[in-house]
Amino acid sequence: MSTEHTNTPRADSPQSAAEAVRGARQHPPVATPAESDPILELAQAMEGPLRIPAHTPDAVRDTVASLERRLIGGQREFRRREVASEAGVSLHSARKLWRAIGFPELSDDEVFFTQADKEALGTMVGMVREGKLTEETAISLMRSVGQMTDRMVVWQIEALVEDMIANQNMSDRQARRQLFSLLPEIIPAIEDLLLYSWRRQLNSAVHRMALRVETGVAAYQQDSGESDGGTPLPLARAVGFADLVSYTSLSRRMNERTLAQLVQRFEAKCAEIISVGGGRLVKTIGDEVLYVAETPQAGAQIALSLSRELAKDEMFPQTRGAVVWGRLLSRLGDIYGPTVNMAARLTSLAEPGSVLTDAITANTLRNDARFVLTAQEITAVRGFGDIQPYELSAGEGEGLVID
Repeated sequence: MSTEHTNTPRADSPQSAAEAVRGARQHPPVATPAESDPILELAQAMEGPLRIPAHTPDAVRDTVASLERRLIGGQREFRRREVASEAGVSLHSARKLWRAIGFPELSDDEVFFTQADKEALGTMVGMVREGKLTEETAISLMRSVGQMTDRMVVWQIEALVEDMIANQNMSDRQARRQLFSLLPEIIPAIEDLLLYSWRRQLNSAVHRMALRVETGVAAYQQDSGESDGGTPLPLARAVGFADLVSYTSLSRRMNERTLAQLVQRFEAKCAEIISVGGGRLVKTIGDEVLYVAETPQAGAQIALSLSRELAKDEMFPQTRGAVVWGRLLSRLGDIYGPTVNMAARLTSLAEPGSVLTDAITANTLRNDARFVLTAQEITAVRGFGDIQPYELSAGEGEGLVID
């Protein structure tokens, strides 16, 4: 360690502060190589949307620039005020839409936008002006696209990187660099797949909306005795949870790659079973999946199949689950309401390897030979008081067939 300047006054003294300022003026700091502090360089690079770390190889820079022109529709030419002005909206309104889709905060001087960005903003503003959407709905639609595609892109990149690491014996860094060369070859196919899937999903939603909602509400009214008048929770659905027992302690004993494989396998397996059962995977939160189905019978079949199929896989610990038929509110791709809360509470009460339901759902399923319902001890449940849980088990028939 150097012993120079050992008599320098304390750094917090007025004398040393003044000397430090004079020294800085006379001897400006020497730039250090990026490798000496990569975290600082990365932080500085990410402060702006157009910056790439200074020591990025030229080949990578050129590839990124080429990909950008292809992905965003050309060169960045416009500042934010120019784009907002051409769309005929205030900068404040434009920023709300840009933030909803996930754009970073920009200064007035940053050249960030392309002609495609102009057209996208004009499209949303036009629908509001024509009365097809309110501004609030337009922002919500933009947020839905931004959040879902952000997650999708991260998922796809990580899947491609993992594949290269596992099957081409690359390091993580090598795989990510190789991905720059691979992406131009697969962008058209993924883009076509995205539009195909979106249209298919929207078609399925239209059919559910047109053909099943009235039947579902009627069934719920019959079993609960509630009317449909004025309810703030318009949708009657089966809501189910499934989670892995002792996930927290298990994750502490796994390395990062093994844990990632467990989570990915869990989500993939659950998504497959839910899809086969005609349900919809709402979200995955680590060790837990939340799903909905159009009828109590479909929800019960999915719940039992999840319990059965996950138990067959030696990679997973035991699971527990719950399914409840009731009303809910769907917003921002998520679901809300007492039915969701009840399903969550029952999941936490379920013994490993079992599925619970509530009295209303049990009454709905009671005459269906495919299910066996066994009353459990009356239990105090936070937010609901004393309730009568029922254990749901498989009855006659083979249940969902999972290839």
